Amino acid sequence: MPTFKTVTLGCKVNQYETEYVREGLLRLGYRSAEEDEPADLCVVNTCTVTGEGDLKSRKIVRQLARGNPGAEIVVMGCYATRAPEEVAALPGVVEVLTDKRQLPDFFARRGLIDIPSGISSFGTRHRAYVKVQDGCRLRCSYCIIPSVRPVLASRTVEEVLDEVRRLVEGGYREIVLTGIHLGHYGVDLRKHRQGGPRVNLACLLRRIAALDGGFRVRLSSLEAVEVTPELIAVIAGWPDRICPHLHISMQSGSDAVLARMRRRYTAGRFVEQCRQIRQSLDRPALTTDIIVGFPGETDVDFEATCRTAEEIGFSKIHVFRFSPRRGTPAAAMPEQVPSHVAQQRSGELAKLGNLLRRQYFESLLGREMQVLVESPQRKRPGFLVGTSERYVPVELAGASDDLGRLVRRKAESLAGEHVVAKDTA
Repeated sequence: MPTFKTVTLGCKVNQYETEYVREGLLRLGYRSAEEDEPADLCVVNTCTVTGEGDLKSRKIVRQLARGNPGAEIVVMGCYATRAPEEVAALPGVVEVLTDKRQLPDFFARRGLIDIPSGISSFGTRHRAYVKVQDGCRLRCSYCIIPSVRPVLASRTVEEVLDEVRRLVEGGYREIVLTGIHLGHYGVDLRKHRQGGPRVNLACLLRRIAALDGGFRVRLSSLEAVEVTPELIAVIAGWPDRICPHLHISMQSGSDAVLARMRRRYTAGRFVEQCRQIRQSLDRPALTTDIIVGFPGETDVDFEATCRTAEEIGFSKIHVFRFSPRRGTPAAAMPEQVPSHVAQQRSGELAKLGNLLRRQYFESLLGREMQVLVESPQRKRPGFLVGTSERYVPVELAGASDDLGRLVRRKAESLAGEHVVAKDTA
């Protein structure tokens, strides 16, 4: 039986697409190679968000070529799309897939008749990602992704529902909806259904929430302007099924920086949107991405970002130092911020993020949580760790039978990066 290995770099969408490839290869009669076993076929799903992503992708291909002599290496993903000739020249590479829509043809060429329409498993995890949308057209000045994934493509509601049903039946208790630009789900479907029923993310989420089974659904990253009143109402209407957690990318709290980034909002509008979300949902978790050291960012701009983050009260901030991406307008902008300044700002914002995170955790003490139990707590026998619906890491007493289950526990105290929970009885 031929063997295969897969390696994934980058985002949740890439992780989903790798699972799709695995499903197809298993149907072809391949089996997953053991850790130290050479494979006959290696598939690398690459990332090109940063130059470091390109570097890591090349490094992994070379490592696979050395460790799996004679293996066919197939490379896909955003780096493969952006620089196919560069990728094709790497050792062992026999095929470069420049578009994920080529995957059905890739399987067909290898003899697969029953080509999967989606996935039915997601490895050994207890949560599964479901890609519902592809493509982005926003053209933020720092981002290369619209040039490698420019085509908006939404899966049909029925196709997504079928996949969610399969995953829930397979034991996955959290479904994470993801896309390159999740908030644009359905835009292309509306164009094809003139006069037909409206399709958008709120409609899809409502349909998923109404499915049978013991599971919950979480949304991945959104733009603040895409968290519409309709979407908020759906989340509020299904409190036990839809996680009250929204990851909305702020990127900066300075209007001047936001304008240079070509973002679609001002800091004031972003704050107001977050205020409306808080008024409509029960203590929602708001997480975000922020870039520090963007070209032209002054101390005043950075202070505005910190004030805005504090005013909103994010429960988690992912801090990124600006990295010039060749091929984007931001890479050629004047007033590039020195790396030591960006590093200092990154540290300051991370400290603020940790403070806000602890304050949010404290606000949940005494409240009941819905926890997905994920793994043993290796440092404390008899304890397990999981994630609450508000994306809070939780430590709780339990046995191995609880793994993979959704359980109700009360937040009791804080211990490091975890909330410690106890039985609700």
